Amino acid sequence: MRQVISTVLILIVSFLSARQFVAAHPGASDPPPRRRGTPGRRTKSLFINPPALPQLPTAEAVAATGDPLNIDNIQGDILVGMHKDKELFFFFSINDAATFKSKLKSDILPFITTTREILAVDTQPITAAVNIAFSSTGLVTLGVDSTTIGDSDFVAGQFSETGTIGDDPSLWNSAFAGTKIHGVFLLASDTVDNINTELANIQSILGSSIKEIHRLQGAARPGSESGHEHFGFMDGISQPAVNGFTNPVLPGQPQVDHTPGIFLLGEKDDPSQGSRPSWAVDGSFMVFRQLQQLVPEFNQFLTDHPLDTDTLTPEQGSELLGARMVGRWKSGAPIFLSPTADDPELAADPNRNNDFDYLIESDPAPRTENHFNQTRCPFSAHIRKSRPRGDLNPIEQANANLILRASIPYGPEVTDAEAASSTTSVDRGLAFVSYQSNVFNGFLFLQNAWINDATFPFGKVDPTIGVDPIIGSLGGGPKNISGLDPAVPCPDEDNCTGQQDVSHDVVLPRDFVVSRGGEYFFVPSLSGINDIASE
Repeated sequence: MRQVISTVLILIVSFLSARQFVAAHPGASDPPPRRRGTPGRRTKSLFINPPALPQLPTAEAVAATGDPLNIDNIQGDILVGMHKDKELFFFFSINDAATFKSKLKSDILPFITTTREILAVDTQPITAAVNIAFSSTGLVTLGVDSTTIGDSDFVAGQFSETGTIGDDPSLWNSAFAGTKIHGVFLLASDTVDNINTELANIQSILGSSIKEIHRLQGAARPGSESGHEHFGFMDGISQPAVNGFTNPVLPGQPQVDHTPGIFLLGEKDDPSQGSRPSWAVDGSFMVFRQLQQLVPEFNQFLTDHPLDTDTLTPEQGSELLGARMVGRWKSGAPIFLSPTADDPELAADPNRNNDFDYLIESDPAPRTENHFNQTRCPFSAHIRKSRPRGDLNPIEQANANLILRASIPYGPEVTDAEAASSTTSVDRGLAFVSYQSNVFNGFLFLQNAWINDATFPFGKVDPTIGVDPIIGSLGGGPKNISGLDPAVPCPDEDNCTGQQDVSHDVVLPRDFVVSRGGEYFFVPSLSGINDIASE
């Protein structure tokens, strides 16, 4: 009897929370009724849980934030980050819009997983979590004017911007060429069999109204490599805090007032908050990128170019070069806090592993020395190029360009034959996913203004720092990167405080990460899906 009463109380609280949210957010609609087709409760989480990553809040912790987001209306993948064990991206086109919309509303929508459902093991779907997103052409196919959403890059599509983002379109998977992909299902679970079962159910429901264009199966790497991407580095540590969701906020997590609108349309600080259509509220733009990683070639480059110091073996010198290219050791420990050796204990502590700003404390005016001192972290390091922290002044660091990442590795481990030949023969890499409320302010800005700009961070003693050594691109050719070798002395030894010879570059012979294509999608809220299906 007590269990029944508790269940009723939980349902009442959830109902009231949704009603209170709608009252405070007049652009949003009530989430549609929920039902799940599979009885019972899950006992094993859909997620991996590396200690280095920020932990997800409970629904109770979200409610305690004071102005909680409507986690009953927001699709589950947007806010959860890099925690998934297995995930399938199923890209499709729509052949019969009328049938698809009818089935979407009556049969698919009740199975779309909300953020609330994903936060606790016993409320996670038994089989697989399901989310859905649409491209601009997909929305148009469904009778929705995609231009009203207010994002010209989303409308144009990623293929039209290959030159802008540094991609070679001839290397793209043909599935992503043009605008023929109308949507994507994201299915996450703890086993591939569960994902395949749920996908078969979706395909049975939708029948010939959709056609498969492409699929990509992602999975966390096995054993001790769980949470690490294929180059071997822990991924997903630096995620922004989202007001109304993240609780507690960890040291080093960027957070400003009203950040939900940087990620969710129609929320506070959304640059176009007043002009979004009602069906777009609580949705987010999803940038998908299939990024192939040439792991054997990357490893061979590190082996061939160990950093030469008096205290390191060649193996340690190679490990240090990789860490300085990324900005973290493979464990996830930041080199700014541990510049000469890995520190697994630091890496595993989420209260310390992201708490730094690149400012050199030894200088009474830190920003002065910060313009020339690369001994603790190169200006070009991947995590510094993509989130420059103290390299920007507080006004510029207003976080308008933050993204939420929800990526996952794809492809198998490196084979013995690949390792022996230092040549990739099996496709593997990162299924990159980011969420933002504006494609230009988020992904495009980071890729163009920071990652691919050889002069960024600006105002440093070296005006040609180089592109991001991991994901920056100069059309596939060699890349000159400065600051990677901490042993290079400064030109004036009598007047040197950690300054390096800025004319000394490490030359990367090729891109070790190659874009194989992608697309921009819109991930509607549950009420938004209902509205789209009712158009």
